[in-house]
Order: sequence, then structure tokens, then C-alpha cells
Amino acid sequence: MQVYLPIAAMSVDVLLLVGVGFGVGWLSGLFGVGGGFLLTPVLMLLGIPSTVAVASGANQTLGASVSGLMAQARRGNVDWQMGGVLVAGGLVGSVVGVQIFALLRRAGQVDAAVAIFYVVVLGSVGTLMVMESVRAIFRRRNARAHRLHNHTWAHGLPFKVRFRKSRLYISVIPPLGVGFLIGVLSAVMGVGGGFMLVPAMIYILGMPTAVVIGTSLFQVVCVTASVTFLQAIQVGGVDIVLTLLLLLGGVAGAQFGAAMGGKLRGEETRALLGLLVLSVAGSLLWDLWRVPATLFSVGPAW
Repeated sequence: MQVYLPIAAMSVDVLLLVGVGFGVGWLSGLFGVGGGFLLTPVLMLLGIPSTVAVASGANQTLGASVSGLMAQARRGNVDWQMGGVLVAGGLVGSVVGVQIFALLRRAGQVDAAVAIFYVVVLGSVGTLMVMESVRAIFRRRNARAHRLHNHTWAHGLPFKVRFRKSRLYISVIPPLGVGFLIGVLSAVMGVGGGFMLVPAMIYILGMPTAVVIGTSLFQVVCVTASVTFLQAIQVGGVDIVLTLLLLLGGVAGAQFGAAMGGKLRGEETRALLGLLVLSVAGSLLWDLWRVPATLFSVGPAW
């Protein structure tokens, strides 16, 4: 059954959109990511204009992340104090990111810029996550003892605060910086930023994986709400019909993912997320590299 999307100015299969939303919601609950890093490129591959895909993707990510956050909060896996610091940086970053996105749109370079952003960021993050996870799995199998937290340069900065839920005593500067970067990426790429936030919280901040998933969803919820509001006002690319169909599957999928995530070890979860991130980056790289079937197309003036 086809449905017409008024902002995207095209028709798409209803069941296909609900299924895509379910898959993204499942990822949100399983890995603690918003799922926008997968949703936005999938929507673009379906032919939806990048402006609408970015803005509507952020909106759907918000709904799926709320559902995943509720499931993680019931399990006590959220560090609200750390989440508040990340959100503070993320809200500022989202404002900056929307301005960057508007500039790219006026320059007519949105499609290429978003695709290149995805390939570079996803490829780098995915490679690092897989490499670290493989090392962690081998360490566990060899029964080598290792410290709970690896202390890095970030632990020597001033303005330290004790985060009791995460069992950390670190400066607020790294969480603020991480939150700001995720906010910028959320606005430019139409993502929740969890695919970068999760490894940053583990490797830079030294947070336990069990707490990272719920805390990242808290940050994703707040930042994507800001991005959705700003994109709707400044860019006008939020398609409510598209968003509602994606949310229909996304909310249910997040509950299934959260229930499944509790059965995996931390390093296994990170390895699976890394492989997924790399697969999305590879698909986008191929789409940039291949010669299109038609050199010119006619569509809405986004």
C-alpha cells in the first residue's frame, strides 16, 4: 500500500517504512544508539530528499530513543548526572550544527556533504570499535587481568566531578566536548549520535558499558528533540507522515532491542555495533563511487 509524503513530494510503501522504523528502533534499544546513522542513508537510498531524510530522521530517532530510554531506566542503567553534562554540550552543538546545515543547503552541497560525512565518520568509528572489541574478547579468553578504567589525558583535566553511578571522578570538560560534537553531528547528519557517543563514553570517559547504553539514550533524546525543533523552524524539512510511520515501528522495535541487549557481553555488543557501522559506511561509499543510472533527475527544489 502506497502513501503520499507531502513534504518529500513522493509516494512510498507503508509497510516498508514501518519495517525500517522497527529495525532502527531495535538498534536503539540493543546498542544505545538513536539509529539515525542507519535511518538517514536508508531513506536517501529510497529516494527521499536528503533535507527531508535528515530532518525527519532526527524526529524518528527521538521517538525510538524515548522508548529505549524508558526500558533502560527501568533496569537502572542510566547515569542521569553524566547525561545532564552531555546534554548541556549537545544542546549548544545542535544550534551550531543546524546553522552549518543551512549554509550547506544554500550552497547546494547538502547531498554530497552528508554522504561524505557518513563515510568518513562511520568508517573511522566502526574500525576503531571492531579493533578494540576483538582485543577485549581475546583478553577475556586469555583470562588476563586488566583495570576497570584506563586513565587517559582526559582524567588529568581540572573541574573534576564525581559521577557515582559510573564510578568516575573526572573533569566535566571532556563530557561537555563530547556532547557538543554529538550535537553538531546530530544536526548535520540527522542522527542521534549514539554511534559516536557510545564509544566516546567508553574509551574517552571510561564509563562501564552497562551504564553507557542508557545514558547515551538520555543524551540522544534531549539533543534530537532540539535538532527536530530547529530543523522544523529553520529548514522546514520534517515530514509528519513519514515520521509517524517510522515511529510506529520504531517504538515497538526499541523494546525488543532493550530486552535482547541484556543478554550480550559489553565487548560483544561493541563488536556488533562496529560491524554494523562499517557496513553502512561501505554502502554509502559504494553509492558515491558508482556511476548513476541517469546523470540528471527532476525533483523538488530542496
